[in-house]
Amino acid sequence: MPRYRSAAARPRRITAALLVALLALPLPSLAAPFWGERQSSPVDTPLDDLAPGAWIWGGDDERGGPMAVVVSLTEQRAYVYRNGVLIGVSTISSGRPGYETPTGVFTVLQKDRDHRSNLYNDAPMPFQQRLTWDGIALHAGGLPGYPESHGCVHLPSAFARHLFDASNLGMTVVVAKAGEAPVALVHPGPASPIDPHTGADIDSPPLANGQPWAWALSPPSEGPISMILSRSDRLLVVYRNGIEIGRSRVELARPGEHGGIRAYIVEGATTAVSNITAPSTATAADTTPAMPSWIAIGVPGAEQHAGQRVPASVVNQVSLPDAFKARLLPLLVPGSVLVATDAPLSARGSGEHLRVIDSVGPRSWLDEVDAARHQGG
Repeated sequence: MPRYRSAAARPRRITAALLVALLALPLPSLAAPFWGERQSSPVDTPLDDLAPGAWIWGGDDERGGPMAVVVSLTEQRAYVYRNGVLIGVSTISSGRPGYETPTGVFTVLQKDRDHRSNLYNDAPMPFQQRLTWDGIALHAGGLPGYPESHGCVHLPSAFARHLFDASNLGMTVVVAKAGEAPVALVHPGPASPIDPHTGADIDSPPLANGQPWAWALSPPSEGPISMILSRSDRLLVVYRNGIEIGRSRVELARPGEHGGIRAYIVEGATTAVSNITAPSTATAADTTPAMPSWIAIGVPGAEQHAGQRVPASVVNQVSLPDAFKARLLPLLVPGSVLVATDAPLSARGSGEHLRVIDSVGPRSWLDEVDAARHQGG
């Protein structure tokens, strides 16, 4: 006599079959975690005070010239430069023992905003910028405060997005550590220590005793202009298209004052500035152009100062040799950037503080700008 399954057993069989079918389907990818701080720290934060996952970004202006990144494995930080000037710094996590991040000069070979690993269980690696074809890249990832990756350079998610959006294929990335690279690469400063086009470290000769200024014999004829003014060095350095083209000693009306850092951008119009007038013997053909008008750049921690015009009385606090001005001023056009800092431009030791300088400047200058605005200046 044939046996028949009970009606109650049939749903179980159907349910089991559905479960097997569902398990055979590919699982949906999980959303990538968010690593690190969501907002930039103020731009004048001493870098030694950045906790794991913290970062600073002050450089969203895409007109500013070639970019380059220096990764210090010793410091566990990444430094981003645009046109020779520091615009961002981030804490990182590099390769742990047995998976050490390789040192050397790399270029960005590939960019993938939503990359997932084909080696480590489809792990999310957002904002990936590939440095080698065997798996080394910059990307968002865990940041415990020490090297813990499989060789990649982990960045905070928000910082990785800023860098991804600002960079281009072929961007130069130099990875350095103590004992294998010059101090300027292991402990980078406010001025880029590398040529952004080749990754070669730069050893700009200082001005000789009594030498007031120097200018490149064959400077680039095109590209944006950026300048760094170091109050402690009393030195102005000029970059074009990421290459230093000149440097000059400066005289400061108030050399003893210290107050931080600030960035300015050429607005377009000109302002009368007494100390840039050409010598009386100059002809109409070689008269030094007038100093352009400058406005403050708003950045994290100093957004309220964006767009403030710098009065001539403040500009006049800095004096340059006439011959140097005659070469510099014709190059200053809307979009040219000047950064002022108290920090020296020379390579720093591991214990020295540094602040990102693509942003805020001497507070005494800022106070005078505010006062001048209230007085109608």
